[in-house]
Amino acid sequence: MIAFTNVTKQYGGQILFVDASFQINPGEKVGLVGPNGSGKTTIFRLVTGEEVADEGAIERPRKLTIGYFRQDVGDLSGRSVLEETVAGAGEVAELGHELHELEHRMADPDHPEFERAIERYGEVQARFQELGGYEIEARAQTILAGLGLSPDQVAGDVGKLSGGWKMRVALARILLQRPDVLLLDEPTNYLDIESILWLEQFLRDYPGAVCMTCHDRDVMNRVVKKIVEIDGGQVRSYTGDYDFYERMRAEEATRREAEYQRQQAMLAKEMRFVERFRAQAAKAAQVQSRIKKLEKIERVEPPRRIVEREYDFRKPPRSGEDVAKVERIAKRYGARKVHDGLTLLVRRGERWAVMGENGAGKTTLLKMIVGAVDPDAGQVTIGASVTVGYFAQHTMEQLDGDRNVLEELQHHAPQAGQGVLRNLAGAFGFQGDDVEKPVRVLSGGEKARLALAKILYDAPNFLVLDEPTNHLDIVTKGALVKALATYEGTIVFVSHDRAFLRALATRVIELAPGVAPHVYGGGYDEYVASTGHEAPGMRQAN
Repeated sequence: MIAFTNVTKQYGGQILFVDASFQINPGEKVGLVGPNGSGKTTIFRLVTGEEVADEGAIERPRKLTIGYFRQDVGDLSGRSVLEETVAGAGEVAELGHELHELEHRMADPDHPEFERAIERYGEVQARFQELGGYEIEARAQTILAGLGLSPDQVAGDVGKLSGGWKMRVALARILLQRPDVLLLDEPTNYLDIESILWLEQFLRDYPGAVCMTCHDRDVMNRVVKKIVEIDGGQVRSYTGDYDFYERMRAEEATRREAEYQRQQAMLAKEMRFVERFRAQAAKAAQVQSRIKKLEKIERVEPPRRIVEREYDFRKPPRSGEDVAKVERIAKRYGARKVHDGLTLLVRRGERWAVMGENGAGKTTLLKMIVGAVDPDAGQVTIGASVTVGYFAQHTMEQLDGDRNVLEELQHHAPQAGQGVLRNLAGAFGFQGDDVEKPVRVLSGGEKARLALAKILYDAPNFLVLDEPTNHLDIVTKGALVKALATYEGTIVFVSHDRAFLRALATRVIELAPGVAPHVYGGGYDEYVASTGHEAPGMRQAN
């Protein structure tokens, strides 16, 4: 359906890929992977025609419909959420608007276009019905509900939503279009677990093709059946899910490493012969023969390896046994009661995952634990010798935009050496010259990673983390999980990443509005086995 044949693309002196060939077949679910800056977004733009290849050909049917969800959603305002979503439905939305205009003309028999309006109305109505226009609002409502928007939000002004909620509306617009091909650039950013699970099911059942980038390993494993990797100017395809791709890539790297080492040994042996007998006339013919042989040998390139980011925590000081005691706390915002008599004891070494739907009070609980918000009743007591490290989405606002990444880390830890700080920066995705980037030009995700790096450098013995994996790629998430797995302190966290939950949680508390909190005495897998669901408010994809 979409075929890349020997495509080459570069920007100035930066070569993204050379002689890239792959295809996206009808109904196929494809995951696009590669380091930042490798060219994933360029692939999307080549498919849509926003960019053209320097060399090679990109074939796609003339009537192919494409829906492209990107991170820059623009300014959505002036309509209700439902109207904004329906307006993005392409031809069917335009036909619906035309039907409304025609009905207005037909209401006035004296209108000069009355007869033409009647004739045109039949044509437009038939096409509108064929495209499912009469069900469009119901479908839009279903998609918006699946993505977590409440009825009040759906009926309200889209312009009053936060950036994250506007992203959900923009995603709903694309899904409502039902194009032949969905191009999705990080669609799970800003989604909670319930919405991610709904989207997974929607994409699995989607009859069209899907090509997506995604930092959620579970989504990639459950949705995609082919991985297209861009790395170092090369594009390779793997038939399977993300775990299969990782295994195959590792096996290929091992095989290429062995091949490279064998060739290097052979070349070294031949060069030793040449150097040893170069000056001997009796061996001159053999030497020249071997030199010519060496010149003709096609050199095996050493395999490219994904950079494993690692950061070793400094050992935190030991805290007392009772790290945080939450006693009968209550909290309400206006008429909305968020917590009513919540009690929780967090003991040393425990890793508590706080779960609950939007509005259940997860973030509010974390804020009360760290003292950022006071409860209306009850109290929170932090234990003896406890040092708190708190990460929340607003933490990045405290960064100094006039410093670069390395300067921000140096200001935070003036006694640390440059090597230590560069290693810390590298573990959170700032490689090489990236540490010279001014903070003010960093993306939201980069700022979040920098703020997280500062907190983890301090090695507090009690970490309170609110969505720490937002915007982290799979490799950086892996480094964070590896570091936290050996961390000797206590953690209370909220996350929508199931791999993160699975790797770290040893206890789970589930919050729900108007219902007493429920504590599960095991990790995330035990929670799933006990409840029969992966998230508190499971939504069905229709």
